[in-house]
Amino acid sequence: MSSPARRFDAIVIGAGIVGAACARALASDGLSVLILDAGFAGGGTTAAGMGHLVVMDDSPEQLALTALSCELWRGIASTLGAAVEFDACGTIWVAEDDAQMDAVVAKQRVYRDHGIDAEILSAQELAKREPNLRAGLSGGLLVANDAVVYPPRAALSLLADAMANGAVLRENCRVDEILDGALRCGTEVIDATVIVNAAGAEAARLTPELPIVPRKGHLAITDRYPSFCRHQLVELGYLTSAHVMTTESVAFNVQPRATSQVLIGSSRELVGWDGSTNRRVLRQMLDRALHFMPALADVSIVRTWTGFRPATSDKLPLIGPWTSTRGLWIAAGHEGLGITSSIGTARLLADLVAGRTPPIDATPFSPMRLAVAS
Repeated sequence: MSSPARRFDAIVIGAGIVGAACARALASDGLSVLILDAGFAGGGTTAAGMGHLVVMDDSPEQLALTALSCELWRGIASTLGAAVEFDACGTIWVAEDDAQMDAVVAKQRVYRDHGIDAEILSAQELAKREPNLRAGLSGGLLVANDAVVYPPRAALSLLADAMANGAVLRENCRVDEILDGALRCGTEVIDATVIVNAAGAEAARLTPELPIVPRKGHLAITDRYPSFCRHQLVELGYLTSAHVMTTESVAFNVQPRATSQVLIGSSRELVGWDGSTNRRVLRQMLDRALHFMPALADVSIVRTWTGFRPATSDKLPLIGPWTSTRGLWIAAGHEGLGITSSIGTARLLADLVAGRTPPIDATPFSPMRLAVAS
């Protein structure tokens, strides 16, 4: 078997947004980094997903990671370039009734306790900010510092930073096997001190013990309707849909795009690797959107598609060393929060690799917590 002329300190498997962020962080620490992708950079789940940068409070651990990540995203926003379409539009969590407004109050309290700006909106204030929402909603919670990006371009921007620090990208290079301190691509074996499995929903193919399963989702995007939607809008019930591993679920979640289009989600299915459009679930998703925004009935949808989120059983990503394989680190299993959590994940990973103390406790994200027998 042949060997490359150059030996790298670190190899990152996967040039989606999580892999790109990890490569960027490791390269900025002075490591020589090789990035390998079976397809093309910014493809896969990254290209198929919504681009929200959102602080999520479904668990203390997820709150800590997403808050850190959103802070890091804001710190580099001015360097991303127009193509990334960074839009600090904020998120409004929409309440349908008085019981959900009680949840809004509790949610605001949690955010405020963690230094996150969050404003309760009355029904009248909600209607003023988002006039295309239906009448009769009870109000909402505005998290003003949340944002939206265009994920493929965001990944390419992070990769450009990594390559500016000497990282090398190889596309159309499928990794067939991870070995102790090395990996194999066809007949080529490449050695490295650090190997990062950041292959998203494909991560378990290379490390079969990883408890990551693909969770299919549908999205739809409209034609251009300027100012139709001004914030990312999410129903309060979204967390139930997103973080309970039922076979099927839908929730209202729409995003404004810099192109003046509206991105409509979201659905979740556990159907293995069946990427076909489930028209029944897609219809349920669109009906749920219409329930909150009846004006969507008058817009043109120009495209629908599916993608696969890398899901774990406890809804937390896997970040850290995989101790049964020498040199192997995992950065995968982010489900629907890979865009948000990518650079927070990279920060934790780079700190752990360097022996530094991360800014938040990395213990809850240890991949070994969910190790299963092969």
